[in-house]
Amino acid sequence: MRIYPLSPMRVTLAVPAFRSIFPAIAICLILLVSATASGQDAVAHLDNWTPPILKIGTHAPDFNLPGVDGKTHGLKDYASSKVLVVIFSCNHCPVAESYEKRIKQLVIDYRDRGVAVVVIMGNDPGAERLNELGYTDVGDSFADMKVRAEYRGFNFPYLYDGDTQAIALKYGPTATPHAFVFDQERILRYEGRIDSNLREELATKHEVRDAVEALLAGKPVEVSDAPAVGCSTKWAYKRSTVEGWTTRYNDMPVTLDLVSADQLKVLRSNAGTGRLLLMNVWATWCGPCISEFPELQTMVRTFGQRPIDIVTLSINNPDEKSMVLAFLKKQHAFNKNLLFNGDDAADAVKAFGTDWEGGAPFTVLIGTNGEVLYKVQGELNVLDLRRAILKNVADDLYIGQHAYWNSTF
Repeated sequence: MRIYPLSPMRVTLAVPAFRSIFPAIAICLILLVSATASGQDAVAHLDNWTPPILKIGTHAPDFNLPGVDGKTHGLKDYASSKVLVVIFSCNHCPVAESYEKRIKQLVIDYRDRGVAVVVIMGNDPGAERLNELGYTDVGDSFADMKVRAEYRGFNFPYLYDGDTQAIALKYGPTATPHAFVFDQERILRYEGRIDSNLREELATKHEVRDAVEALLAGKPVEVSDAPAVGCSTKWAYKRSTVEGWTTRYNDMPVTLDLVSADQLKVLRSNAGTGRLLLMNVWATWCGPCISEFPELQTMVRTFGQRPIDIVTLSINNPDEKSMVLAFLKKQHAFNKNLLFNGDDAADAVKAFGTDWEGGAPFTVLIGTNGEVLYKVQGELNVLDLRRAILKNVADDLYIGQHAYWNSTF
């Protein structure tokens, strides 16, 4: 018996009182299904509702989606393939990231045997909170998909469905990644996970490969479904949670503390913290500093739950504290903010070291042993900095991320 993860709607269905409002909900569902069937302009707006997973024995829903290769892709493009594997995945999910290498290998192993593999990004990028992006260099926008595809050398069509989620609504992926395997007549024969563990070396069951092998051999697929385990699909209704988190961040208190040269030396050593230290040196009179500050605050919100401290150091004069604090409040900068307490900024340069030559902005990433892992004097490259963080931050909640970001494939 297949047990599916409970969505908020499924939880509601378990409440007896729901029966009294079932007719109204049923009408809404009928309207939504009708809208979805009418074309790819339909958008999922029904709060807390998730679509059913495509049933085994169902014909593959057609799609007409843009790919990172600049082409538009549809079912007809794979008509000659004996087997079609459609996988819903994304950029931001750490589980999805761990399967990128395996999906590439799947393509390599089966492309000469008449198997086509297509990957669709079905998340709504606007439904993802910043604190859900702490394990990724990019988000799930179409532009971000192109960045990831180039970075990892994707050898499969990578298609975007994030604007309307019309195709995701038809397939009903519960998590990323979620695979759908179709036979030559494009009848669904397997749906669910790719294999049994996000850490490849621990996977003992390989349902997608088993299904492909069975179909190529003209045999029945023994296991037709297995729960897809990963980050939940980011349906459009989740945008409201993003708004709530943004408000929560903006309501957090903003502080500014004076810091001495001796205190900067201690901070720079980063001794005994067990955390990375990202320091950004800036000033209100520095145009590039002001321009990049919002990006820095995005990182504060993104990596806030990971073992890294993000600190700003203003080299304004101490008597300008009120001006500096006013700017920080406008930026909702609730991270640790410091202002050098001396009138000679060169003393701060000497105390902090790290080859800082005194120019602003200056950004440096310091390791748990005080080593400099990344530094740039001048405007920072956000993508390079994010990747430097991801390559050096320790596995904090599970094993695998550090290895992923330090691997090539």
